[in-house]
Amino acid sequence: MAVKIRLSRHGKKGYAFYHIIVADSRSPRDGRFIEKIGTYNPNTNPATIDLDSDKALKWLNNGAQPTDTCRAILSYTGVLLKKHLLGGVKKGAITEEIAEQRLNAWLEEKNAKIQEKKDKIQQEKKAGKKNLLEREAKVSEAKAAIIAKKRIEAAQKEAEAKAAEEADTEIDSATETPSATAEEANA
Repeated sequence: MAVKIRLSRHGKKGYAFYHIIVADSRSPRDGRFIEKIGTYNPNTNPATIDLDSDKALKWLNNGAQPTDTCRAILSYTGVLLKKHLLGGVKKGAITEEIAEQRLNAWLEEKNAKIQEKKDKIQQEKKAGKKNLLEREAKVSEAKAAIIAKKRIEAAQKEAEAKAAEEADTEIDSATETPSATAEEANA
């Protein structure tokens, strides 16, 4: 029986979520499995990996073969490095303390890189929001300027219309007065 460490797909369409499982290679992808050793969520940035490294190491030492994706996940979390260092301890090349120090140093460096990426993403989000607000403010100012210009033009047109009306009434009243006097004189 060939044992594989592989992914089992869950979640909804377009939003996959995976379980990291140990299963017989002949069983279906989402079918029967021997043990669930973690989860993998590629929808977050950076991807969220929750893995029981002791169980994964135990299965690797027992001969389970990881798929390509699971191998990348195990490498990312440091399980393969731990297996490599423990192989060196078994051969007598290094001591357990040195192996533990190397693993801890690597994990600290890896966690620092991950935190740096998270911080960079947060800063980009803040900068994006700031740029969006600035663009919206510019658009709002432009719209306000256009509205103010239209109001000024409307007020000028209204004033011109009133002036024209007054001029017309003055002309009408001026023409009515002489004609009225002429009519009175004829009468």
